[in-house]
Amino acid sequence: MIVSASRRTDIPAFFAQWFMNRVNGGYFYAANPFNPRQVKGYSLLPEDVDAIVFWSKNPRPLMKHLDVLDSRGYRYYFQFTLNDYPSILEPHIPSFSNRLQTFKELSSRLGPARVIWRWDPIVISSVTPAEYHLQHIEKAAQALQGCSARLVISFLDFYGKVADRLERLTRRTGIVFRDLTLPEHRGELLNLAGRIREIGDKYGFGVYSCAEAVDLTEAGIPHGACIDGDLIRRLFGIKKKMRKDRGQRPECLCAESVDVGVYNTCSHGCAYCYANFSEQSIRRNLAKQVPGSPLLIGTYEGHVEIVQEPRNRPGARQPALFE
Repeated sequence: MIVSASRRTDIPAFFAQWFMNRVNGGYFYAANPFNPRQVKGYSLLPEDVDAIVFWSKNPRPLMKHLDVLDSRGYRYYFQFTLNDYPSILEPHIPSFSNRLQTFKELSSRLGPARVIWRWDPIVISSVTPAEYHLQHIEKAAQALQGCSARLVISFLDFYGKVADRLERLTRRTGIVFRDLTLPEHRGELLNLAGRIREIGDKYGFGVYSCAEAVDLTEAGIPHGACIDGDLIRRLFGIKKKMRKDRGQRPECLCAESVDVGVYNTCSHGCAYCYANFSEQSIRRNLAKQVPGSPLLIGTYEGHVEIVQEPRNRPGARQPALFE
């Protein structure tokens, strides 16, 4: 079983102690995000976990616990989103220089193959035009050279609640946003993607897209898998076959996993976030946290069977924080 921690929220940044409590308990509960009365239990024992994939914009709070994870034999790697956006888009994350230092320390400890650099989503706006991304990606790539082997990119999807949030931001600030994935912008999209790939080539990063419906292979960027079965087998010597996760959108190539997170719990407050609906929803959920609960949010008193493998069934497409 692969544990995703988490597409739905930033577990390392905000819930590191809860996660370690569940490591000590040996299991966790996950509620269906569309029906919270449906609760399943999953083993978190080292022998039942093939790998843990941590997703984070600030994994610093979890790093003090890595000795414990290592001593117990857990296998894991990080998807580390390191953007350099104005604070109007990412208001509550540490400074870029702070997160850059965290990235370097994490890479020094785990090795570059186990810390994957994400620059996503790419938000094209009047304050972050294409040239902004090229300049800042190159600056970051130069600083991260040798610290990671892979750069993952995606372009902002204008989902309903995201579009509404950005429209309100436009009315308040005058910032104008553009969807570069629309067919009429195809040439501009490929030019930007191709130049990002050139930066990757220059500094030693393989560049991949994340769950993109648009095809960037013409720009030299293949589709990638963030929960990458091939990478997991290669990193950790695992022989088993890993199935595609049918609970994700068709463009997603990730292997099947179980997610420990809950939507509307991330306090980064990013303007483009897919997984948070509103600040009020976040506050309501965080107020329901119960120390020691197997659920990240709330409690469940009914009987729950603890399983070692997820049941791969197709489901509704779920929004993700790190896509």
